[in-house]
Amino acid sequence: MDIAAPLNTALRKVPAWTLYIVGAAYAAWLFYLGLTGGLGVEPIKALEHAYGLVGLQLMIAGLAITPLRKYAGLNLLKFRRAIGLLTFFFILAHLLVWLVLDVQVLSEIWRDIVKRTYITVGMAGFVLMLPLAITSNNMSLRKMGAASWRKLHKLTYVAALLGALHFLWLVKGLQMEPILYTAAIVVLLVLRVTPKLAQRTAARTA
Repeated sequence: MDIAAPLNTALRKVPAWTLYIVGAAYAAWLFYLGLTGGLGVEPIKALEHAYGLVGLQLMIAGLAITPLRKYAGLNLLKFRRAIGLLTFFFILAHLLVWLVLDVQVLSEIWRDIVKRTYITVGMAGFVLMLPLAITSNNMSLRKMGAASWRKLHKLTYVAALLGALHFLWLVKGLQMEPILYTAAIVVLLVLRVTPKLAQRTAARTA
């Protein structure tokens, strides 16, 4: 029995724009919890972590779309752009909480970026996401051409790895949560990249 078939049928009825509403509502809910004491005794740190974690989870979801379609027959392609833009939104929110609510002082922000490796790596990942977010529209796709657009958006792979490293180095000691996220990203990247490398090798040797 093809389990993916009924799921694909149901998902075709779900508009992609609903993800934006759900994402914005959840971000607002987390912010509300921070304001009202629902995130514990350190609400700014908790909010910063929550936004970053959701961003990383969405990045993993975006990377999983192609393997899920290839190996499980589950077609989530219509949601890929929304997931990508929501990933950027939550990572931006994570950064803004750190900049505006946590550190606040410009000189200290720059010092942390330069001296703290996990922040340097995190900022590098965010910078790589900027052109991806800016070009995530049909007009950019038409102007750039499909090949150039796809090539640019391979920066997602690097940004995902940098996000995983940021999380790994952020926590103290070896903790299972960041290790699991990193492992998930590595596995998904291998599933995406390996078939392409095999095809190129076969084409060269043919």
